[in-house]
Amino acid sequence: MKDNYDVVIVGGGAAGLSGALALSRARRSVLVIDAGAPRNAPAGHIHNYLGRESTPPAELLGIGRGEVASYGGEVVTGTVISAKTAEDDGFRVTLADGRSASARRLLVTTGLLDELPDIPGVSERWGRDVLHCPYCHGWEVRDQPIGILASSPFSIHQALMWRQWTDKVTLFLNDAIEPTGEEYEQLAARDISVVDGKLSGLTVAEDRLTGVRLHSGEEFACAAVVVAPVFTARADVLTTLGLVPVEQQMGGHVVGTYIASDAMGATAIPGVWVAGNVADLKGQVIASAAAGLNAAAALNADLIAEDTRLAVAARAGR
Repeated sequence: MKDNYDVVIVGGGAAGLSGALALSRARRSVLVIDAGAPRNAPAGHIHNYLGRESTPPAELLGIGRGEVASYGGEVVTGTVISAKTAEDDGFRVTLADGRSASARRLLVTTGLLDELPDIPGVSERWGRDVLHCPYCHGWEVRDQPIGILASSPFSIHQALMWRQWTDKVTLFLNDAIEPTGEEYEQLAARDISVVDGKLSGLTVAEDRLTGVRLHSGEEFACAAVVVAPVFTARADVLTTLGLVPVEQQMGGHVVGTYIASDAMGATAIPGVWVAGNVADLKGQVIASAAAGLNAAAALNADLIAEDTRLAVAARAGR
């Protein structure tokens, strides 16, 4: 790792590596700093990524790092703890181990953190048989008994959505929500069972989820359960630059936070772009990769404009 780069990319997931690939094909000075903690690490496979269906997440990232390196891009492992504006109008990032690097532009693709409901067993099974997205995992548990563990009004929508993949859906209210009369009617019309009572945890046998247990001691068989995490942007690096995460609401309920940007990923701070889940809570892997590419193209166009201005000024000063 040297000291000066055209672009430093903070985050090495699909968005960061896709952006790095495009930039490395255009520029000779690109650095990716990857903390090595992708959001989808607990999952066995990625889905809905054309040409890479069912690829393990670590394998996809390994392929991406190799492709970036093949064009001269540099990928290092490390955690960026701060970024600040440098005296030359660029930026300087500092890593937890004391290393630092400067860049003319920053692309931040640090993703988000899934804040899970405080139900015993949920975090241990997350990404395996504790799920949230049917488009990512619905096919694998189709036609099996699925439990929806309510934690917010969004859980009603989840129950109705997962009903498309199986006719064995049970909504556990968990003392967290109370459906309206209209919602009860909708659930009944779709043959979705509703269970009252506080949850005490999950039941597991031979490293497989077998069901849900209430505080009353009653147990219900489930092959998988669905939760509604709070999607919190991993924005620590961006906050050191003065950017503040924005709350995102759905139906009047806060579902997470994100960093605001324009359609190409440019933030309110000139020279700083974002891509992937840090800016788009709903983006799946393929969408995050596309966002990284778009941000890289916009960022490079900005550098080209600056290079041209500097060249014109230098020529005029001869």
